[in-house]
Amino acid sequence: MTAVETHALSKHFREVAAVDGVDLRLAEGRIHGLLGRNGAGKTTLMKLLTAQVFATSGRMRVLGENPVENPRVLARTCFIQESQKYPDGFRPRDVLSIAEGLYPSWDRDLARDLVGEFRLPEKRAISKLSRGQLSAVGIILGLASRAPLTFFDEPYLGLDAVARRLFFDRLLADFAEHPRTVVLSTHHIDEVSNLLEHVVLLDEGRVAIDEEAEVLQSAAIEISGRADEVRESVADADVLHLQEIGALATATVHADPGRADRARAAGLQVAPVTLQNYIVHRTNTAARSAARS
Repeated sequence: MTAVETHALSKHFREVAAVDGVDLRLAEGRIHGLLGRNGAGKTTLMKLLTAQVFATSGRMRVLGENPVENPRVLARTCFIQESQKYPDGFRPRDVLSIAEGLYPSWDRDLARDLVGEFRLPEKRAISKLSRGQLSAVGIILGLASRAPLTFFDEPYLGLDAVARRLFFDRLLADFAEHPRTVVLSTHHIDEVSNLLEHVVLLDEGRVAIDEEAEVLQSAAIEISGRADEVRESVADADVLHLQEIGALATATVHADPGRADRARAAGLQVAPVTLQNYIVHRTNTAARSAARS
């Protein structure tokens, strides 16, 4: 089944195409990564799918229906934004109390456990919370809602390493017991790479990558050694990045069949490329190509 489907979906703000002709299918019951640089269109796309902004053109289906002015869809969708706003005077306990009435699958016990684990001062005014504590409020909402479709937009800004690990562990554990569709947008790709099953990379409002995470994990390799030998080894390769320091060089190339074996046979070092580095190199390659055109 498909949780999200779009066809030629676009959103323009005057002269800026924030989302530009996006065709996308996100399968149900999976954790999807929505990646890209600042301004790539990630938040705008999520706002379109949760009916917070209206499309300029194109079509979309969310949980099988058009989400615009559709309470059936919106009650089954949770969107946790980086810049989540709450009414003046609200406390975390007020936010969680209201959320319990909004989400049919809300789990009160899970919410209470998470408040304790994140050490959230639930009686303190929202305006008095730290950046990390505000992020914890959003994470608790997103997890305890148990919404069939949950969007997390940079969910853990300000959280320390212990709290981030807690979020990852809790997300995986609850996802295993209560499968649903999760769309996770973040710049900290290495930290979430083991969570993601499918990756969408947006670049200037367009889909640059739409692929299984497992495929991307092995999509490229790094070849290192003497600069002249590295250049010779990758002369016929699809080079994503080449760095030379003195007499040494490291090239990041797509891992076409036999490439690693030939490099090792030539006495060069070969290493895998992390998902984060692959995404960075793909984005930079696209930027360089655009600049030349």
